[in-house]
Formats: sequence, structure tokens, C-alpha cells
Amino acid sequence: MGFFNRSKSEAETIEAPSVAVSDISGDYTLDPSHTRIGFSARHAMVTKVRGNFEQFEGSATVDTANPANSSVKVVIEAASVTTHNEQRDGHLKTPDFFDVANYPQITFVSTNVERDGSEWAITGDLTINGVTKSITVPFEETGSAKDPFGNTRVGFEGETTIDRTEWNLSFNAALETGGVLVSEKVKLEFDVSAIAVVPAQA
Repeated sequence: MGFFNRSKSEAETIEAPSVAVSDISGDYTLDPSHTRIGFSARHAMVTKVRGNFEQFEGSATVDTANPANSSVKVVIEAASVTTHNEQRDGHLKTPDFFDVANYPQITFVSTNVERDGSEWAITGDLTINGVTKSITVPFEETGSAKDPFGNTRVGFEGETTIDRTEWNLSFNAALETGGVLVSEKVKLEFDVSAIAVVPAQA
């Protein structure tokens, strides 16, 4: 399966991940303060603009023995988009892009999960602007740890590229020198820290 054939740069392999648990199976919630859900797009054909969402929540069930039993759900507040430029962020919230007044949330709900060692492929329905399309995101486990508060944490990194026009994010402007102001291809980037859910005491 092609999505498992991911090359690693030297920078990605400098520090080995920590391993606190041998089997990460269980239920988890995303830790927003240590998770980044971001994106990057080329601007004016010469540079990249990067952004992220500051408000979201998510949950996951991980089953390493039977990956198909795993699941992921993420709900993002579209109005929390930030590129650290107030004017640009305001434009992104209009009907030209996320139309947050009519579609306040962006959601992702998994429909299939596959695993090959420490690499995972999560396929699911991504809904933006009321449009739902299936995407597959390759993820790699980046380790597990016990934090100072006694929480078990697991980390994942993943990315995929989508065509934003398929979700009605179609605004653009032609450049005098050729090309367009904003690339139609957008890279989605995920740096995930998830905390294991402790079962309630009977």
C-alpha cells in the first residue's frame, strides 16, 4: 500500500521517540494545548503561508491487534483559524473560504483504519462548508510517555494534500505574471498528542 511508503528526513530521525507502553490500544482524547491541526498553501506562486486552528476537540479508539476496530473523530471550530495575519484571517472566515457564519464546524470522522507497524492510514469523511469528501491521512507513531501528572500520552504525526476547491474553498485571483494568488493544493498537517482515558472506577 503506497501510503505506508513514507521517507524519513535526517531531521525526523535525530531523536528517537520515547516508549512508555508496549501496546497503545485504548481510548484517547486529543490534548489541544499540545496538538497542532494545521495547513500550508502556496501564496503568489513564490512562498508558503502556514496556519492552524486553535479550537478543536477529538477522540480516538486505538486497537493495535485489529486496526479496523480503531476510530477517530475530530470537530474543529472554523472561526478559530489563524495565520497570524488579522486581515488574512478575516478573509478566511468569509464565504470566499470557510464561511464560518453558515458552517461553523469542520469535522473528520474515520471510516477505515489500517496499520503497518508504527505506520497507520486513517481514511475518513472530511466535511467543510457542508461538503463531505473522503480522504486518507498517513500517520506515524512518534512515541508514548507518562507525563508528570500521571497521564499516558501517545503521539502521532501525519499529513496529506487536498484540492481545496472540492470543498468549495474556491476563491482565487490571477497574477499579472501568470498563475494564481493561492494554490488549489493545500497540505494538511497533524501533530497529535492524545491522552489515554482512564476507565471510571466501579
